[in-house]
Amino acid sequence: MTTEIKVPVLPESVADATVATWHVQVGEKFSRDQVLVDIETDKVVLEVPATSDGVMTDISQIEGATVLGDQVIGTFSTGDAASAAPQEAAAPAASNSGGAVKVIDIIVPVLPESVADATVASWHVAEGDTVSVDQNLVDIETDKVVLEVVAQADGVIGKIIHVEGDTVLGSQKIGELNAGASASPTATVTSEEALSADELASPSVRRLMTEKGLSAANVKGSGKGGRISKEDVGAALAAKNAPAAPAKSAPSPVAQDLGERTQKRVPMTRLRKTIAKRLLEAKNSTAMLTTFNEVNMKPIMDLRKQYKDLFEKTHDTRLGFMSFYVKAVTEALKRYPGVNASIDGDDIVYHNFFDISIAVSTPRGLVTPVLRDSDQLNMAGIENGIRDLAIKGRDGKLSIADMTGGNFTITNGGVFGSLLSTPILNLPQAAILGMHKIQDRPMAVNGKVEILPMMYLALSYDHRLIDGKESVGFLVTIKELLEDPTRLLLDV
Repeated sequence: MTTEIKVPVLPESVADATVATWHVQVGEKFSRDQVLVDIETDKVVLEVPATSDGVMTDISQIEGATVLGDQVIGTFSTGDAASAAPQEAAAPAASNSGGAVKVIDIIVPVLPESVADATVASWHVAEGDTVSVDQNLVDIETDKVVLEVVAQADGVIGKIIHVEGDTVLGSQKIGELNAGASASPTATVTSEEALSADELASPSVRRLMTEKGLSAANVKGSGKGGRISKEDVGAALAAKNAPAAPAKSAPSPVAQDLGERTQKRVPMTRLRKTIAKRLLEAKNSTAMLTTFNEVNMKPIMDLRKQYKDLFEKTHDTRLGFMSFYVKAVTEALKRYPGVNASIDGDDIVYHNFFDISIAVSTPRGLVTPVLRDSDQLNMAGIENGIRDLAIKGRDGKLSIADMTGGNFTITNGGVFGSLLSTPILNLPQAAILGMHKIQDRPMAVNGKVEILPMMYLALSYDHRLIDGKESVGFLVTIKELLEDPTRLLLDV
């Protein structure tokens, strides 16, 4: 009996979706409730599970294809038909070392509700590679986090349907894993040679080739197994429109004249595009203003010097400056609730909790994970919380839960040597505090000049919600608390 595999019903606000990852290949066996394919929308990734045990017989929409709700994207056989098909279909992709080969779909994880789609960031394996269970196969990048897709079993990578750079949806199939198979180079080559025009290009790419008057024979695919991407179509079209020019210009020494003056063009990552969009939105949609002050850091530096060893021995974490900053900000937010508020349409939302966003620089860009309930944490709890967020950011392990929320942001450019800056708001928050480099400067103290470790503070705020008196009072409170840290303990 043949059963159709359909795209789930899409949410009302979602027009179409993308086949993200196929976790099974044609000819592979699977069990009931096993995820067959991930379908990615611009908000979530939807998983399509098997309704019964069976064998995959056809995949009509490969990874990267744009599909509609309730559309048929493949079929599988159940019952008696499932017994003979696996051996026939699995043979081209991998060899079986005596056990049964099972095709498992490589599927995009379910995306958070606020995330519409994702991008295939990096494949760590190629078709025909042998993989082990829990090995990271591919990184899926959203505009907030990077999701890792690991192998569900030992086996050999069958097909990679969506290549790096493809936009995919949650639960969409992006590849196949032949579980229980061993690598067979000869068979792999045979399967690649047997790829048809439909298999070489996704529906959108085939549609583009038809519009441009090109066929699969005219386009050289740069993807796995000779698969054709939109960039390959563009290159073929450019070559078609410039018939003889390249041959004549080949001997020209233009490239030599450039010397070492080269340039490299790479697409922006989803995170970088999101950061750019949010920064422009904050600049264009708020009445942003920045006020400055400076703080004498000597009292805190003396306190750290006196107790840092005992603190680390007692709490098993180092005593840094950020715990002082967070404590001072939390106390100032209690005294100035308007700074801890946000604008929602025509309403002002006052928050009775204190979630502080901490700006963290990662290899992918600047992110702002949230330290929850900072008012309930002691100094060691703050230091451990910030350290954990920084490690997650460095390793690309930050989750959506780590990134959402936050009522106020602290950014410390001083770790990179910044002396003064005007930070941009982290919407929908109403204010952000910029900390900077601690630098010795001559200061007048009681009529005498002293060399003191000084640091500039910069508070950027939304003037629609926060008045000048409130912003200056908030910043002065932070200054007073940092210059006399005993007040943090006495709550005065």
